[in-house]
Amino acid sequence: MGRRTQADRDAITIEIGYAFVSACFAAAVSFGAVYGAAPAFSLSPAAHRALALAGTIVAVTVFTLRVAHVLWRFARRQENDGSQRCDRKG
Repeated sequence: MGRRTQADRDAITIEIGYAFVSACFAAAVSFGAVYGAAPAFSLSPAAHRALALAGTIVAVTVFTLRVAHVLWRFARRQENDGSQRCDRKG
């Protein structure tokens, strides 16, 4: 496998940043969907804690799956597997 070009390294950096930002957004929305109803209703403190815990578990799961999905999809693109690259000398 040859050395990566600066363009390849830049593309990987951008893709990691995109994966992280989109995963943070998806996790925040997921947490809000689970825990969002708790302040609207007069629930017991135990129910608030249970919803917060459930929301956290869902958010962490969504975050992890989103990052993995984006990075696996990026790695599977044919232009990134090195098979199409021609290293010309001279």
